[in-house]
Amino acid sequence: MPAATARKAAASPKGRKGSGIVKYISDTISELKKVVWLTRREIVYLTGLVIIVTIITGVILGGLDYGFTQLIGKVFIGGG
Repeated sequence: MPAATARKAAASPKGRKGSGIVKYISDTISELKKVVWLTRREIVYLTGLVIIVTIITGVILGGLDYGFTQLIGKVFIGGG
């Protein structure tokens, strides 16, 4: 019998219908106030770092792709 009572309590809505949404937004705002935000300088530095690493990775992968394309072309196609 206690399990049935617990299920009924969990299934019945508390308060009005929109209170869940209001509580969700309130909790979200509360959590966002606890976030330690980066400074503008840190954001610019880290964004630049990501762009540089992305460019370097693209150049490396592009070079590997070009090299393998040339290798496959010479080995399997026999041309150049």
